[in-house]
Amino acid sequence: MEQVLLYVFIAVLILGFLGSFFTVKQQTAAIIERFGKFQSIRNSGLQLKIPFVDRIVARVGLKIQQLDVIVETKTKDDVFVKLKVSVQYVVIKTKVYEAFYQLEYPHDQITSYVFDVVRAEVPKMKLDDVFVKKDDIAIAVKTELQDAMLDYGYDIIKTLVTDIDPDAQVKEAMNRINASEREKIAAQFEGDAARILIVEKAKAEAESKRLQGQGIADQRREIARGLEESVEVLNKVGINSQEASALIVVTQHYDTLQSLGEETNSNLILLPNAPQAGSDMLNNMVASFTASNQIGEAMKEQKALAAKKAEAKKKANPEK
Repeated sequence: MEQVLLYVFIAVLILGFLGSFFTVKQQTAAIIERFGKFQSIRNSGLQLKIPFVDRIVARVGLKIQQLDVIVETKTKDDVFVKLKVSVQYVVIKTKVYEAFYQLEYPHDQITSYVFDVVRAEVPKMKLDDVFVKKDDIAIAVKTELQDAMLDYGYDIIKTLVTDIDPDAQVKEAMNRINASEREKIAAQFEGDAARILIVEKAKAEAESKRLQGQGIADQRREIARGLEESVEVLNKVGINSQEASALIVVTQHYDTLQSLGEETNSNLILLPNAPQAGSDMLNNMVASFTASNQIGEAMKEQKALAAKKAEAKKKANPEK
């Protein structure tokens, strides 16, 4: 019997000895109580406690933690929106006692403050402003939490508004507005492009007509020079100018008939095409030139007469 008691005593001593030592992980604090009363806070490393007297009641993590809170609220323009606020916080190493003993549920406490701040700030903004000023909301949440949680041993590292989710119908309407705006811009660009094409086409046509007119003028100038040289050659062989002109007209007339005959699919009919047509055209041209010269001379005489009458009237009434 005494031997059994000895074994029990030795076993108790071994268990007590082994229970006197414990380890605390890095970035962790262990809270020790003695008979239910707070005794001490132990940091990372190998630690010693009184067996069967001291007890580890909790291990508090000192790493940065994150709490995601989803808040549904209404904006100033009566749109319901859900905001996801991520709060990054840490237990202050020197205030582990306050963090463990003063708050029963720190997550619920932080969530309540987030709800309170978000539902106070967002109703002051329109929906578009919520997207633009989400950093302002995050700063307001952090300021409020920092002041409230610091006394409880918690430090607020960062608050982020990570998601803004309006009602599905509102998002659909916003997408339609965005699509309509983009279609409007696209239509404006297409109109500008069409206008540029029209302007450039008009410029090209104007340039083409200018060059075409220049070509026609050069052609007629060369034709006139050729006719002049032809008349001079014919004059040298004893043919006067009128006969030379008639000969040239008749020659061109028959050249035209020949070129028409060479065209197989031509629908052009040249009238008149009788042999005396060249002479008739020449006589008509001469008569037309003569009449034009007479009309020009008559107009010059009328202008000169009107100028003389005006000068005489001016001399007769110098005061006027």
